[in-house]
Amino acid sequence: MASEVLEIAAMGAAGDGIARHAGGTVFVPGALPGEIVRAEIAGQRAKPEAWLRESPDRIAPLCRHFGSCGGCTLQHWAAAPYAAWKREKLVAALAAAGFRDAPVAELVRVPAASRRRADLALRRAAGSITLGLHATGQGAVVDLAECHVLDPRLVALFEPLRALLRRLPALKREGSAVLNLLDTGPDLLLRTDGVLDAAGRALLAGFAQAHGLPRIAWAQGRAQGSGQGNRPAENAVQLGPVALRFGSASVAPPPGAFLQASPGGEAAIIAAVLAGLPPKLPARARIVELHAGLGTLSFALATRARVEAYEGAAEAVAALAAAAGASGARIRATRRDLDRQPLAPAELHGVASLVLDPPYAGAAAQMPLLARARPPRILYVSCNPAALARDAKPLAQAGYRVVAATPIDQFPWSAHLEAVVAFSLGTT
Repeated sequence: MASEVLEIAAMGAAGDGIARHAGGTVFVPGALPGEIVRAEIAGQRAKPEAWLRESPDRIAPLCRHFGSCGGCTLQHWAAAPYAAWKREKLVAALAAAGFRDAPVAELVRVPAASRRRADLALRRAAGSITLGLHATGQGAVVDLAECHVLDPRLVALFEPLRALLRRLPALKREGSAVLNLLDTGPDLLLRTDGVLDAAGRALLAGFAQAHGLPRIAWAQGRAQGSGQGNRPAENAVQLGPVALRFGSASVAPPPGAFLQASPGGEAAIIAAVLAGLPPKLPARARIVELHAGLGTLSFALATRARVEAYEGAAEAVAALAAAAGASGARIRATRRDLDRQPLAPAELHGVASLVLDPPYAGAAAQMPLLARARPPRILYVSCNPAALARDAKPLAQAGYRVVAATPIDQFPWSAHLEAVVAFSLGTT
């Protein structure tokens, strides 16, 4: 591996500095545009050894784990250029799709220390417990002592959780802990690679009582969604109800449920979606919502029109349907695997607006069908600019235009970007 002097020309999509070297591109972690670094080069990656010129936009990171923890990669970049770079990610994604002059708003900032969901890796070795996030580009786990992204109420559980896990035989070597901060308090889904016995259940009950957790669920398996022999979760402890409010509705999320990362990010997404609807909807208008989840958008949309909500996860559909029934919301929840069975154009006949909030991979199977169905307004909530760029191409080819695009910093100090884009066939 050679050591070379590199000048950083730009910031890459993943938050690494980009330099030109030997006719190609080299990615330099931790480097900012305009900096000159000496780095050890291996292929397209470079490991910085020394900074020969620092950017005036470089600032001191807040967290002691910065540089090793993979959760934050951009705490060292000043707010203004960071915000401009994130906004430009949405501009570039829409341009790549064929919308070169899209009206992209300024970045909506979400406060630090407000994330309400943590998916933590757990490891036991030599009698100690490591609890944290994976190291940047590695399988190692950074043992977290602080976090400036998470809500402090979740961070406060780190040390008590370590103490619990040291005494819990069900964690033999590896596991995971998903913490969701609900309106009723912290909710824990614990996965371990061993069996939870009666003594372990008693330990969990004591922990829940001591730290105000109305529910602790448990499942055997090393990590959520890993497919490594994972089993369905069961409620190991239930001391009270669990609930999350969406407007006037109260939803009981299943263990480890997907939530929008922060209340501020959720509010910004809802506001942008509602603002992107047609200005006037008929009294009996239909809104079709795809990837509805627990109803984050459903209940807000139901204040404007009847909502037909589709979601693939059975537990989420059940929770959404129950909350809609109890609140009287105009929502019909249907379970459907939208990757394998996307909605056909005939099913969208007469729809006033279509709203979709697909997973990170996007909605590649659905988008050509939407372009053929031609609903007058499509609201796309994206957490992946690359998937958005691909998914929006059929809409550009079908004659849609972007009437509003809102970038939202749902994941501060990371390269991830949330966005809401309103596509229209009409003139308003």
